[in-house]
Amino acid sequence: MKHWIRWLPGLATLLRYETAWLRHDILAGLVLSAMLVPVGIAYAEASGLPGIYGLYATIVPLFAYALFGPSRILVLGPDSALAAIILGVVVPLSGGDPIRAATLAAMMAIVSGTVCILAGIARLGFLTELLSKPIRYGYMNGIALTVLISQLPKLFGFSIESEGSLRSLWAIAGAILEGKTNWVAFGIGLGTLTVILLLQKYRRLPGILIAVVAATATVAALDLATRYSVTVLGPLAQGLPGFAVPWIGSADIVPVLIGGCAIAMVSFADTSVLSRAYAARLGTHVDPNQEMVGLGAANLATGLFQGFPISSSGSRTPIAEAAGARTQLTCVVGALAIAFLLLAAPNLLQYLPNAALAAVVIAAAISLIEVTDLQRIYRIQRWEFWLSIVCFVGVAVLGVIPGIGLAIALAIAEFLWDAWRPHSAVLGRADGVKGYHDITRYPDARQIPGLVLFRWDAPLFFANAESFKERALDAVAKSPTPVRWLVVAAEPVTNVDVTAGDTLAELDEALHAQAIELCFAELKDPVKDKLKKFGLLAQLGESCFFPTVGAAVSGYLEVHDVEWEDWEDRAER
Repeated sequence: MKHWIRWLPGLATLLRYETAWLRHDILAGLVLSAMLVPVGIAYAEASGLPGIYGLYATIVPLFAYALFGPSRILVLGPDSALAAIILGVVVPLSGGDPIRAATLAAMMAIVSGTVCILAGIARLGFLTELLSKPIRYGYMNGIALTVLISQLPKLFGFSIESEGSLRSLWAIAGAILEGKTNWVAFGIGLGTLTVILLLQKYRRLPGILIAVVAATATVAALDLATRYSVTVLGPLAQGLPGFAVPWIGSADIVPVLIGGCAIAMVSFADTSVLSRAYAARLGTHVDPNQEMVGLGAANLATGLFQGFPISSSGSRTPIAEAAGARTQLTCVVGALAIAFLLLAAPNLLQYLPNAALAAVVIAAAISLIEVTDLQRIYRIQRWEFWLSIVCFVGVAVLGVIPGIGLAIALAIAEFLWDAWRPHSAVLGRADGVKGYHDITRYPDARQIPGLVLFRWDAPLFFANAESFKERALDAVAKSPTPVRWLVVAAEPVTNVDVTAGDTLAELDEALHAQAIELCFAELKDPVKDKLKKFGLLAQLGESCFFPTVGAAVSGYLEVHDVEWEDWEDRAER
């Protein structure tokens, strides 16, 4: 029983639920539902789907995550960061058919959910940490720009047919110059956006709800939809989402798979960061692998019940927290409230203007943009700043899916570059300083005649093995005295693969031809065990391995009679 409870954190919370929490959870759930409705509809529209699917994608994940999710406060649902990815897949494939678009989006949710669940079970929750902060900033800024541009036509009250951010900007500018702007719709959208942005600093005020309600009331009271052709949401379909397997054609499989995997990466990266932040704030621990399973279960469920891909929300979670949420029952109450709305009052939001929905999405896109930390990165490490800019341009110019692919490729390249050209140093003895140190940092450091102490600051593997050999031989060649021993200060070497092992054997042979002995100091036992498997321990001999650099120096001085006086020996006299 305990084994299965581990995979059902919500059930574990329910078994120890305290009655004192109930009032807080119910109140917070009702407050949260007022925010979930307009945001869900807005993000559905931004994803190229009818607004009703945004509510479907809000109700179902809240129930699923409440059972499988480890965080007691995290709110899941449609997210602005995913809108551009969904839009980039469903618009080209759906041909303007909303039902087909919804089917494609639902299958993307199933793909994303399956990937997350399998990765969580395989304990691969660490994978998103492989994307560096500058790369994450780059693709998120690119996604934010793409989302923002996609909503400008709705804000101005017209529609365009264009693919790609740059083409869309050109088409938008052309439409404005041709006088297609509906200035009444633009005024409503701009007013909604202004209210949202002004109220963002007041965390306890539901700024989005206030702005959307005001816009809806204005359109309804002044009959702006009829008098000035302001486009509105219209009546929602009555009833709850039903179970439906989203079958797609064979021609759609590849783009849907790619889009679903991209969503899995982006959504878990955001969810894991937000989950850890709230866990630290609440003094609890969240298992990243279980977080991945919870997110996957929520996506899988919403895909099977007419929804689309979802993620955690950095805007709705603080609302739940501020309203006094204690557990995931808050989200269950919010989901039930939305379900009641669909059953009892589906026409309540029929006068909600599309320009106001665009304003909601634009405000969310603006919140995704990171500038301040990029300025800090520019000051301290410019090449990482430009790496971020390349990712940003890639998403903005190539599109979201290719742009994220570029971000992943750059992350791998960044990792390999750092490992391929690591720092290395020849060590010497500096007067008055304990230990042995880089002679380039300590120009007055003395080298022991005939002994080269060479430090390699990285694991040894196929990508850097040849560089290690070249630098080691170069250190020997540049020694001021004829070399008898080359000692590798190997404390930073945490791993050696087969290619590196063979390279070490080649290095030993090259040194042996020059009558130079290859030794190691401070080599970790697991790495030494690998060298034993590779046959290097037998080739070099056990006597060539020393516990410390100091022990290696002492061993060398015992074997070779050289003129050397250590500063500590002088100090003792």
